[in-house]
Amino acid sequence: MSQRHQVGPDVDLDAEDVRDRQGRRITTEYSERAAEEALQVARPGRPPLGATGQASPRVSFRVPEQTRRRAEHRTRAEGRPVSEVAREALERYLEGTG
Repeated sequence: MSQRHQVGPDVDLDAEDVRDRQGRRITTEYSERAAEEALQVARPGRPPLGATGQASPRVSFRVPEQTRRRAEHRTRAEGRPVSEVAREALERYLEGTG
């Protein structure tokens, strides 16, 4: 957790008068609704490549520096990430067409 945000003691919202930036009282219901809304818009990490809700496994491999530079240069010119090109190359290889 960053230095800017620190977890403090729990607050009894029924006993204490806590307000949001607009001056509205924060109740337990308010905080639960706000948390639910935050979870709906929060998307941790990158979206999955396969079925929704399933994590995409990661595959990594090493290449010579010159290969990395060439790949980055070409994919940048095409407006594509290197990972996309690598996935396509692996798919072609597995299909026997690459």
